[in-house]
Amino acid sequence: MEELQPNKHYMHWTVIALLDFVTIISFENIFYPFQNQGLSVVISWIFLLFTYVIPYELIASQMSLTFDNQDGGLASWVRRSSNDTLGYVTSWMYWVQSVPYIVDVSNSVIVSFSWMILGNNTLGQKMSPFWFGLLTFGLILIFILLENAIKNSLEILSLIGGGAMFIMSALFVLLAGYALTQGAHIATQPFNWHSFMPNFSLKYFSTTGLLIFAMSGAELAAPYVVRMRDPKHEFPKAMWLLAIMTAFLTIFGTLALAVFFNGNQIPHDFKMNGPYYAFALLGQQLGLGNILMYVFAVVQAIFMMAQLAVLLDATSRVFAGDVADNFMPKWVTRKNKNGRPVNSYLMTTGLNLFLLLLTGTLPDINTIYNWLLNINGIVSPYKTCWVFFAFIAVRLQDKKFHSDYVFIKNKTGALLIGGWCLLFTFVCATLGFIPQEVKFGTWDFTHQLILNFITVFVLFGLGLVMPWLRKRELRKEKDCGTA
Repeated sequence: MEELQPNKHYMHWTVIALLDFVTIISFENIFYPFQNQGLSVVISWIFLLFTYVIPYELIASQMSLTFDNQDGGLASWVRRSSNDTLGYVTSWMYWVQSVPYIVDVSNSVIVSFSWMILGNNTLGQKMSPFWFGLLTFGLILIFILLENAIKNSLEILSLIGGGAMFIMSALFVLLAGYALTQGAHIATQPFNWHSFMPNFSLKYFSTTGLLIFAMSGAELAAPYVVRMRDPKHEFPKAMWLLAIMTAFLTIFGTLALAVFFNGNQIPHDFKMNGPYYAFALLGQQLGLGNILMYVFAVVQAIFMMAQLAVLLDATSRVFAGDVADNFMPKWVTRKNKNGRPVNSYLMTTGLNLFLLLLTGTLPDINTIYNWLLNINGIVSPYKTCWVFFAFIAVRLQDKKFHSDYVFIKNKTGALLIGGWCLLFTFVCATLGFIPQEVKFGTWDFTHQLILNFITVFVLFGLGLVMPWLRKRELRKEKDCGTA
């Protein structure tokens, strides 16, 4: 192990786990799967936990420790295990897939403040989609400035936001159980084994991409491996803690939702306002009025701002940290005196603006909120495919790569697990193009389907422009050198 530097600031493994928890799963992430699949989503969560999430996070552990001296995270994994071209493609996809989520998280911050101020769900009646988009854009700009102005803001927000959200989520589950002992009745009926059985329809599989989106992101912690005292032992511990927190929130959180909401008759704005409804109902059941709802609104605002800080920092570092020199213009990867890839932030802002212009064609705030979630259920799983691609490439070259931690020492078993995760993720991402909240054959369905294709085409396709710009840059440098 590398000798510790006495003046270096090291990150504890629990901080790494909380940092990843902030970006992977939140209390609101259990609401849209519950709306899409009802009680059967509990079986989906359990199935994914053992066949997908735990392997995924342990794969991330091996890959992070295999390439523990690389700044680019997932992009470095693919580049070192295959070639520069695929490394660049991964880098671009990883960065650009964060754009819809950044907008979505910013939207959630505004919604949380609306509940703190208004105390109800009337934001959509009091604010037009235009002003909603303008506020979202303004919030993103503010956080980009804060990222460069406040030292250690990332760790501070992650600790406060991640810790507070997990406490609130655990509190909701425990208090829901307590409410049952005090006479509360389970709202979802019938509450029996049959209700938990999944209905394997096209809608079921087309919404599974959102579950992958809700649970993925463990590789975001990879660039921070170099900031741990003992990565060999601490990083896998962080991933196990992350898996435990994720399992608790998804499984028990969903069961707690069934206490207060009828899974067969979900409010149309459940994805946007469901968490606030939940704590309002819990508070009323316990005789506390809306106190819990207001507390949650504050915690949600802090949590979402922490997500925004982590996303803007980590994804831009992945984008600029380890990209082959032949693909990315120097002005994109240039860093300021604080080591921040400022121009990456500016590109993020520009694409956020593009996405907000697209949302301006949608009829109301609730539709915007739901559509952005569905976009995340497409682009995020496509990005996640590269995690398993890199793992398979590394295991096929066992003699070339060494890691202090190995997930499944048997090579054949490791390749089978990696192949399964890759195929499952790709299929779910592709099915995610099907719009979720609108009826097939209607104009709204066609409209959202077109927006889905435009968004994915622009976000991923724009990456082809960067190598062209780099070639022009290199040609100009060559001409200047010969002049």
